[in-house]
Amino acid sequence: MGLRARKPVVTIRPFELWDDFRRTGWHHELVARHQTHRGPGPEDERLFAVGQLPALRGATSDLCWLLDRGYAARSAVELVGNRHSLTSRQRMAVARCACSDEDARQRQRLCIEPGQLAGRELWLDGYNVLTLLESALAGGIVLLGRDGCCRDIAGIHRRHRKVQETLPALRLVGETASAWGVVCCRWWLDKPVSNSGRLKALILDAAAESHWPMQVELTFSPDHVLSHTDQAIASSDGIVLDRCQRWVNLARRIIGERILQARVLDLCAAGA
Repeated sequence: MGLRARKPVVTIRPFELWDDFRRTGWHHELVARHQTHRGPGPEDERLFAVGQLPALRGATSDLCWLLDRGYAARSAVELVGNRHSLTSRQRMAVARCACSDEDARQRQRLCIEPGQLAGRELWLDGYNVLTLLESALAGGIVLLGRDGCCRDIAGIHRRHRKVQETLPALRLVGETASAWGVVCCRWWLDKPVSNSGRLKALILDAAAESHWPMQVELTFSPDHVLSHTDQAIASSDGIVLDRCQRWVNLARRIIGERILQARVLDLCAAGA
């Protein structure tokens, strides 16, 4: 008897990751090719329903406990994921919310207030900031981490495509930076990601139309650039935040003040 081909199963709400890490890359590109929103995936309502929160919060608490004691992140995520019977999508969410107490305190120590940006440049982790705001605008799940950062579970998957939320997200960044007195927003985009050149042109066109001082740089490693600059940066990437000199919580402020309908999920909160 011949083996039946397994059908790919799409996962979660805000973003296009599958519920199984074994899914191959062409599935992601197929989704992206037809994507018009950066919104929730079809399984998010179930995977992040109210009834799932006790397990998700318990897993996040357990993961933070292990990280506080020096456990390797990868093995710790597997351990708590197995204990709480989480899908790969749920494990990703838990991992993006958790960090050690030491890391959380160090990140907050380096976080500056918007008022300190007046007359200065702000360097942006381009895809990190943009994808998060697109997801928030589209009704995707926004995770609130232990370190106070908002994060999504979308991802780019080697290619960026403009969605209906792209221009509104750019406007929110431009308007917020202008209100803060930032003299220039410098976007850093991953050069290997397909369509980065098109996104650069889109950002510059939007900036010119609204008279926002913005520049866009393409580089093979925005993380390296942002980790070593003495300029203030905007990112929610934990690795970058652990290495940078100072940062501002741009995305969380925009979501909290301008995207009031955002679906923010705090897995670090105690109780319901």
